[in-house]
Amino acid sequence: MLWSLIKIVVFVALVAAATLGAGYLLELDGGVRIAVGGVELNLTPLNSVLALLVLVFAVWLLLKLAALTVAVLKFLNGDETALSRYFDRNRERKGYKALTEGMMALASGEARLAMTKAAKAEKYLEKPELTNLLTAQAAELAGDRKKAEETYKKLLADDRTRFVGVRGIMKQKLADGDADTARKLAEKAIALRPKHEETQDILLKLQAQARDWSGARETLSLKLKQGSLPRDVHKRRDAVLALSQAKGVLDDGNDIDARESAIEANRLSPDLIPAACYAARGYIEKGKPKLATRILKKAWEAQPHPDLAAAFAAIAPDETPQDRLKRFEKLLKINPDNRETQLVQAELFIAAEDFPAARRALGDLIEDNPDSRALTIMAAVERGEGAPDVVVKGWLARALNAPRGPQWVCSNCHNIHAEWVPVCENCQAFDTLEWAAPPATSVSSATGVAMLPLIVGALEDHSADPMPEDAPSDDTPPDEEVPEAEIVEDSAIEVVDAEEIREDQK
Repeated sequence: MLWSLIKIVVFVALVAAATLGAGYLLELDGGVRIAVGGVELNLTPLNSVLALLVLVFAVWLLLKLAALTVAVLKFLNGDETALSRYFDRNRERKGYKALTEGMMALASGEARLAMTKAAKAEKYLEKPELTNLLTAQAAELAGDRKKAEETYKKLLADDRTRFVGVRGIMKQKLADGDADTARKLAEKAIALRPKHEETQDILLKLQAQARDWSGARETLSLKLKQGSLPRDVHKRRDAVLALSQAKGVLDDGNDIDARESAIEANRLSPDLIPAACYAARGYIEKGKPKLATRILKKAWEAQPHPDLAAAFAAIAPDETPQDRLKRFEKLLKINPDNRETQLVQAELFIAAEDFPAARRALGDLIEDNPDSRALTIMAAVERGEGAPDVVVKGWLARALNAPRGPQWVCSNCHNIHAEWVPVCENCQAFDTLEWAAPPATSVSSATGVAMLPLIVGALEDHSADPMPEDAPSDDTPPDEEVPEAEIVEDSAIEVVDAEEIREDQK
């Protein structure tokens, strides 16, 4: 309100001043006389002032017309002028509008519209580093692989967009299943931009799939250096790669390099079970059983595993069952309540023909979620204690229907592996295998494996029960006494048969 009042007052003051000036000029005597040739003009003071103002305006207008003429001539000549800048701004505005609409169309899934807008934006902007990327992505979305590849190749010509072009072609090769070419392109992309985390992961995965363990370890070190991988995760995965490198060297027949790589893998990650086993066997071959024992004890402390027990047994392969049981006491004192510890102890007692001790070692495993291994050991115990065949077969039949227990399972796709591998054979994921119980599968048929205990045998000995009066008499002579060693051997055969039956059922 105050500002409006001030403007009104100023306007009135200016009008009043102009009026007073005009009145003053009208009252003045004299004037201005202009004589040009034979023409003479006499102007009053007021007319003189008005003529001066008209003259100034005419000069200003003439200068502007001259500048416009010069600008038009320069524009026609191709020079940069205000007129050309005006048209450039107009084209740029239209080009960025088309580019924005193309990006929105790409985000909305309208591939053809996005390609059209990209072509329009290229026409106005003439900036291929912006429009080619939009064209390539729109062509991929539309399924035009040839157009996308051609556009990505155009991006290779510019240093600013070379990484984008290499990465785009790499992803196309991955989609086509050409892993070798994709791996080479990933290496070039990493050389252009080492800090790109997604490309690091892709290269590491491709190198692991190609069994290029040395290159994978270099990529892993790069991830640690660039800060895209925690140090503890790097240590674990570097151990996995070192172990994989040891297995590869072992396949080539170079035992010395394999042994050193396995020892290095165990040093990097002592809780990695395969690394501990390989390193222990390496020390055994070098005649250093104490170092092998120390490695296996440390790994057993982290997680008991049957492979660790097998490697521990390989330290003294020719010892008697009693001596082995005594030597294993130091190992079994670690994690005594673990399931694997109980199973290994029971197996050792069976080998030593101490079947009551084996039963006690099993503890509550038979009642608390038993697996096929525990039930098979129980069948061996029953056989060793002289139970009838019907009881032993009953335990074996129950083992067929029981879970298999912990196995090497991929945490990504839950595929089961017979042995540890660095890369999942199903989903090709790296370092995803863990020793765990796989998801349980139910038997669909009521007359299948679940009926085997009723068909093959019972879990209890009913031979002492009184026979019905109408039952036929059995004049078969009693079974001869079987030595305990043969009992254990027969039990082992039954275990193998049970496993084969269960595989057939699968």
